[in-house]
Amino acid sequence: MKKLLIVEDDRALGNGLCMALKNPDMQLTLCHTLSAGVEAMEKETFDLLLLDLNLPDGNGLDLLRQIRQASTMPVILLTANDLETDIVIGLESGADDYVTKPFSLAVLRARVHAQLRRPPGAADASQRGPLAFGELLFDFDRMEFHRGGRLIELSKTEQKLLRLLVENCGRTLTRSDLIDRIWTDGAEYVDENALSVTVKRLRDKLEEIPSRPRWLKTVYGIGYTWVAFSCREK
Repeated sequence: MKKLLIVEDDRALGNGLCMALKNPDMQLTLCHTLSAGVEAMEKETFDLLLLDLNLPDGNGLDLLRQIRQASTMPVILLTANDLETDIVIGLESGADDYVTKPFSLAVLRARVHAQLRRPPGAADASQRGPLAFGELLFDFDRMEFHRGGRLIELSKTEQKLLRLLVENCGRTLTRSDLIDRIWTDGAEYVDENALSVTVKRLRDKLEEIPSRPRWLKTVYGIGYTWVAFSCREK
């Protein structure tokens, strides 16, 4: 099932979009503000974002630029700004498509389906150079990790976990998926407690206050996610 997030402050239009896109293979989430959209993305993974630009608590372009620093999730902009310069700015900011209001729901539906047919592409941290998250700096080419300018020593298992999380910024990775992808030495059984211990050790090394994680979030009952929205390349 595909998960689609709609961030649109016009409630009538938002409800209309949900009705037009609703089908058994699509899970739709509707938010009316930027902050609600960010909160939704912190809680779960989406396959596509329909994003209005003019929202009551900010400009959708700001959110788009933050997402593009660490995620390849398709984003379609919805806006009444139909000048050529507006479209160029939107596309150059990282949008995959740009739909101006008013628009045909049938055409929008076709564009949504076209984006969802694209092969998924997770951001490859190894090809992007050093990444900064606040006081944290990760260089996956050199396998060097710093916090506040000081080198952090990570075990091979902690490095694997961190890389998987960062390469899937904003996406929730299940515990079973992480176990399968970290412990690949052919062992028939890995105690789930091994993952919990690795997460705790990594969080202790990265977070100033591990009990109040800033970046490595636990999605209770599911797994873990690395919050993407403040990532920048160095």
